[in-house]
Amino acid sequence: MRGLSIIASLAITTTAFAADVHERLTESTTVLNEVMAVPDKGIPSDLLAKAECVIVIPSMKKGAFIVGGQFGKGFAECRQGAGWGAPAAMEIEGGSVGFQIGGSATDLILLIMNRKGMDKLMSDKFTLGGDAAVAAGPVGRTAAAETDASMNAEILSWSRSKGVFGGISLKGASLRPDKSDNKTLYGKEISIKEILNSGMKPPANATSLAMALTKYSPSSSADRKK
Repeated sequence: MRGLSIIASLAITTTAFAADVHERLTESTTVLNEVMAVPDKGIPSDLLAKAECVIVIPSMKKGAFIVGGQFGKGFAECRQGAGWGAPAAMEIEGGSVGFQIGGSATDLILLIMNRKGMDKLMSDKFTLGGDAAVAAGPVGRTAAAETDASMNAEILSWSRSKGVFGGISLKGASLRPDKSDNKTLYGKEISIKEILNSGMKPPANATSLAMALTKYSPSSSADRKK
């Protein structure tokens, strides 16, 4: 009986972790949709159109996003041919993100703007502002002047807290693949390079973020050069 109880407990725990991963992916999609639904106060569409990869770190309930510990989980997706590829689970920690214990929920969105930034993303771990240049992203349609200054950065970053959305400096924060969540999502151990750079298709129940990215940004290289 004890053995059966242990097996049942492991099954419940595994199911709970799987639910957390897919719940987090849905929340990431919701964050992107909400931000892009207000173009005058969101990410400039021309920047999203030029981005090579996008990372969304949503604030999650039930401990999925540990506010006081400056730690978050989310997903990265990169362009693959004429569309967007499979999601890779990511973790971010440390840095001057400004999280506060008991404070409001914070969502983060990062755009990887060039191949150099992509190469950093494919590594096991890298530091924003150290291994990769990061800058606070401009907000809204009227941010053209700021956009020119920001384009030297490999990564542009934004945050949303209490309904206020704006560029944020994440210098000192580290990003790395979430190997456990990726294993849960894909059913096997898999590297971030395999997910983001091999052209693999996302699982049938993990396509929501790619669909949202396709909606808000051109999917072909020809469109992006216009």
